[in-house]
Amino acid sequence: MSTLLKARIADVFEEPGCDKNQGKSEKERKKGCTAQLAPGAAAGGCAFDGAKIALQPIADVAHLVHGPIACEGNSWDNRHSASSGPQIYRTGFTTDINELDVIYGGEKRLFKSIREILEKYDPPAVFVYQTCVTALIGDDIEAVCQRASEKFGKPIIPVNAPGFAGIKNLGNKLGAEALLDYVIGTVEPEFTTPYDINIIGEYNLVGELWQVKPLLDALGIRILCCMAGDGRYKEIASAHRAKVNMMVCSKSMINIATKMEKRWGIPYFEGSFYGIGDMSDSLRQIARLLVQQGAPDELLGRTERLIAVEEARAYQRIEQYKQRLSGKRVLLITGGVKSWSVVAALQEAGLEIVGTSVKKSTKEDKQKIKEIMGDDAHMIDNMTPREMYNMLRDARADIMLSGGRSQFVALKARMPWLDINQERYHPYAGYEGMVELVSQIDRALSNPVWQQVRMPAPWGDDGETLGAVATSAPQATDQQATRFLSEVAAHALGLVPEEVPA
Repeated sequence: MSTLLKARIADVFEEPGCDKNQGKSEKERKKGCTAQLAPGAAAGGCAFDGAKIALQPIADVAHLVHGPIACEGNSWDNRHSASSGPQIYRTGFTTDINELDVIYGGEKRLFKSIREILEKYDPPAVFVYQTCVTALIGDDIEAVCQRASEKFGKPIIPVNAPGFAGIKNLGNKLGAEALLDYVIGTVEPEFTTPYDINIIGEYNLVGELWQVKPLLDALGIRILCCMAGDGRYKEIASAHRAKVNMMVCSKSMINIATKMEKRWGIPYFEGSFYGIGDMSDSLRQIARLLVQQGAPDELLGRTERLIAVEEARAYQRIEQYKQRLSGKRVLLITGGVKSWSVVAALQEAGLEIVGTSVKKSTKEDKQKIKEIMGDDAHMIDNMTPREMYNMLRDARADIMLSGGRSQFVALKARMPWLDINQERYHPYAGYEGMVELVSQIDRALSNPVWQQVRMPAPWGDDGETLGAVATSAPQATDQQATRFLSEVAAHALGLVPEEVPA
């Protein structure tokens, strides 16, 4: 690992915004708040993966992976981060280095790749991602990017986050450092208003940002830039002129918020768009900070009037589901901001949370869970699939909300499951998103397929096997065999035994 990368990692994890870190001495503070996993133990993804996830939703730039083609993966449907315009971010660009490049170096190939992208696609910028192989052979992507930028007259941004540097969360922060070092503050916006804000750590999954933007538009609040969902290069480059920063996922890009406050005096707060109460609190926080920064006081009154209308409308629509959902138990396997924000959202619908995972959550996230659920909150640090399966089979939960990796555990336990992570196809942010989330949970729980799959098998569910039935079958008469097959068909059709034809 290069000295420059080591210094950047140490700087990233200084984390002055962390309450725990603020109580440390200057020497201890540099050790950071998060213990890094050793290479090879990067659970949930590597540093390169984290950097790519954090920056790829910037929709109008080309994202070039300098490494073997396998590192590129599938960009076309990456995390369902939606764009309102450009689609170049969904095109996979890679230098696809080979054995000769490992021997002689891949810097010339990288330079040629940058030139080809600019000639064919003409994006406003190119982001170049370092990978393990090219970092190990010593390719200096910073020098290549600087030379290419001078040659072609366009910003070429190096993202030095090779996979072996650490876990995915570290890659999120290294990607954020690339924005701070090479992008933010390099362009002045065409105009500014007293109502300009940045939203940081929001990725516009399945268009969730678009459910929040109309609310801000109704208040006259302008999103100067979103990092990085549906983002544009020039908007992010001019983000230093915003009046307020909202931090959506502190686990990924908190270093942007803290350093923008230090460099440009932009205050920030951490909020959530999940749940009616949290959505309203976020609107209030934005309005309050904007007024502190010079916006007219009447913004506070307009915000409260909008909240009153939207909350009444949302609660009225949720009421139709409450009778069926009240008392239903939910097992929540997710992480980060969703570990507490989704809890509040589900409780508003009358659901009971039997447990929420905190594997990817910060100390602040865990504290908020305690505030919402009380001291007896069941926080799951690392539940194994077997424990998850036993919990569902013992009926300690009625439905599981998680990412796609856990869905088969729920299906094996013959329990409803709903995707709550980035691969989902339904937006759950804002007031509209809360109604959609409750609707999807109701549909999952009410699906008649669960009644079918839980029916006892015709050959018994008490330890008998198909083999035992097959062994006794040859000794049965033709009439008995016919009766047996009729009963099997009856169970499949949901008929009672009396309705089975003789």
